[in-house]
Amino acid sequence: MATKRLARQLGLIRRKSIAPANGNLGRRKSKQLFDYLIVIDFESTCWNDGKHHHSQEIIEFPAVLLNTSTGQIESEFQAYVQPQEHPILSEFCMELTGIKQAQVDEGVPLKICLSQFCKWIHKIQQQKNIIFATGVSEPSTSEVKLCAFVTWSDWDLGVCLEYECKRKRLLKPVFLNSWIDLRATYKLFYRRKPKGLSGALQEVGIEFSGREHSGLDDSRNTSLLAWKMIRDGCVMKITRSLNKGPFLLPSWTWNSDLASGDQHVFLQQEFGCGTYRTLLQKPNISKQEKGNILWLTMVWLSLACLQRKNYNDCMLNTASQTVTTEKF
Repeated sequence: MATKRLARQLGLIRRKSIAPANGNLGRRKSKQLFDYLIVIDFESTCWNDGKHHHSQEIIEFPAVLLNTSTGQIESEFQAYVQPQEHPILSEFCMELTGIKQAQVDEGVPLKICLSQFCKWIHKIQQQKNIIFATGVSEPSTSEVKLCAFVTWSDWDLGVCLEYECKRKRLLKPVFLNSWIDLRATYKLFYRRKPKGLSGALQEVGIEFSGREHSGLDDSRNTSLLAWKMIRDGCVMKITRSLNKGPFLLPSWTWNSDLASGDQHVFLQQEFGCGTYRTLLQKPNISKQEKGNILWLTMVWLSLACLQRKNYNDCMLNTASQTVTTEKF
């Protein structure tokens, strides 16, 4: 690898590049639907013992915030997570990821990690006026900045986090239900099946930086690839959603006035009734509408608790409220 790198620096080897399907290589980047992308790449417990293990657990939870206008990474999050079902890492796992047993022993349970991650999300939302939305077909024309999550394949959010939260009965943040699968987007845009993240980077002339299978390094490199694709003319769009119906995060849900105001007055104005429970009991409410109402309940509780700077209580209260109202 060192010899090949030196040869490239001397101009003896030319980087191979591929053209996008629409022939936009070198063209000025297209107007993006999302102002920001948050790239996530989990590392999890793994084995190489020939057995089929069903219960992988997240051991590294990283995220990087990419500005789609500048290509700059403006914020990062990283936490090591204590696996509880299989607390001892395999030798294979430690060698593959570079994560040591002491790092996960000193880490936090996934429940606490999700709370810390949500605090980071809330902080960047306040700083950059960000909201999360799906079903978007036009760029935002308001001061609000649209943001979406990006992963390399559907595994991170569609399999790993989803099933671990179900097994452990943890409340997963609703904004993690939709994302952009960059691997699928890459394949569609360049009309070429990538040979892993590192192979995809090489095909567009980028060298992987850092350690492969380090969650934070993988997230940073996925951001580099996303930025390259944006410059080549690719418009990033949501490719997968676990939400049962169309989901758009209304701008008013993130208005801080809502958290400190009177929710009964707000509901009366918006829906013609005073409480979420009354709203759920209305006979003409469809299942999809009930789902949206439950989501509004979680938003309200989240905002109210964040206003009191007590997010752990918020997570518990939201979960409790969801269970209470599910019977309707």
